[in-house]
Amino acid sequence: MSDKSIEFIPSGRGKPQCAPNPRYPHGMAVPAPAGCTRSCHVDLPYPAPECGMYIVRCSTCGFSAAITAAGRPDDAVSVELPCDGFPAQTEAVQ
Repeated sequence: MSDKSIEFIPSGRGKPQCAPNPRYPHGMAVPAPAGCTRSCHVDLPYPAPECGMYIVRCSTCGFSAAITAAGRPDDAVSVELPCDGFPAQTEAVQ
């Protein structure tokens, strides 16, 4: 069982309105932020069913990210989530 969950949230816009970026005919990989020394690779469903966003959550460290998509060839195929490797806090820190 994976510690990552992926949820697609439609934007309500429906199908894409613009042409895809021709530089990414097979999708794009979303890298971890600059300076990140550790990350987790997550494959995304490709292409998205319509315009919207994927919410990707890690139940181990608590990190989450929103990745926009449009149901086009240039949608993201994967994302590198920053990872600290520590369990998510479940209580407020005082």
